[in-house]
Amino acid sequence: MVYTIPATEATDAVVPAGKLELTVDNARDVLKQVDDPELGVNIVDLGLIYEIHIRDEKNVQVIMTLTTPFCPVGPSIKQQISQVISRELDGVGKVDVQFTFNPPWDKDMMSEDAKAELGIF
Repeated sequence: MVYTIPATEATDAVVPAGKLELTVDNARDVLKQVDDPELGVNIVDLGLIYEIHIRDEKNVQVIMTLTTPFCPVGPSIKQQISQVISRELDGVGKVDVQFTFNPPWDKDMMSEDAKAELGIF
């Protein structure tokens, strides 16, 4: 008896165990592992992530802000972002994190969960 296994579409990429497919949604999800060390809340729920782009099917660009332009943890957060994206997502080439302060961050950008965690109503 011969069994035929149907071909899968190109979108059904085989991803190594433990890694997620490289998509914008998955990148945003794994960035929830990165906390702002001063506030103890993840940078996604804080509203610090403005844009995520995948270029050339492997390079990830993250455009984000910080709670203040002179935030001393910027370099640390940038490094953590690069590490978590490279570790958790399959096929990542280069990770480019860019800071912008336009528009400036304010508490209205936070998720309801982050506001509740910080006691902001």
